[in-house]
Amino acid sequence: MPRYADKLLADGERITMRTRQHWLATIIDARYPWLIFIASVVVLLLSQNLDPGLFRDLVGYLVLAGFVVSIAWLIRVYWNWFSQDYLVTNRRVLKVEGIFNKHSADSSLEKVNDAVLDQSVIGRMLNYGDLDILTAADTAIDHYKMLNRAPEFKREMLNQKHTLEEDIARPLPSPPLRAAATPAAPTAAVAPPSSPAPPTGPAAPSAPGPVSMTADEVTRSLASLADLRDRGAISAEEYEQKKAELLARL
Repeated sequence: MPRYADKLLADGERITMRTRQHWLATIIDARYPWLIFIASVVVLLLSQNLDPGLFRDLVGYLVLAGFVVSIAWLIRVYWNWFSQDYLVTNRRVLKVEGIFNKHSADSSLEKVNDAVLDQSVIGRMLNYGDLDILTAADTAIDHYKMLNRAPEFKREMLNQKHTLEEDIARPLPSPPLRAAATPAAPTAAVAPPSSPAPPTGPAAPSAPGPVSMTADEVTRSLASLADLRDRGAISAEEYEQKKAELLARL
């Protein structure tokens, strides 16, 4: 079953890494429900020494309420952790959080300038850290707290950014030149010498026509143009102009 984050991907966009917060973050978020649960267990054990009566019944109801509240709270914390999706794609960094009400935030790889990673000693041992993604103005646009596999996440993000920049800077492939076959000139009889023609002005050069292309060559060129348009390297107007030029060469 596809996750919610998978439905946010654009055409041609693919996931290269998926992670979430480290499991240790759930212990910090769930410290209060765990305290309530442990306190309920302790009170339940102590209430066994009480004499049957109204007070013992009230303590029992209190213990029951503590169990219900703590378990429901713990389910919510761990469900929220499981619903997290922190993704690196070939175009952006995407964060999705929330159980029913989803919150998503993404950062285009073209706008990312650097990433600041902070790891404590325990974080290096358990492979997690805090990651801040920076723009060209050195302004943090997103914060990933206690990110699982944080060094690998940062490395993959910078690798995909470098690959995207290379694709944008790569020029469009030019259509292959095809030499026109010239038929052999028939052998002509030797004509008698004639008087030289009067000199005329230099002949005007003829304007070169568009180089013809096969249907396969045009299809490949259109696919490259569409990929650049989807990545934002060229505008839709530039794409349509190049498309018309290519179709004219058929």
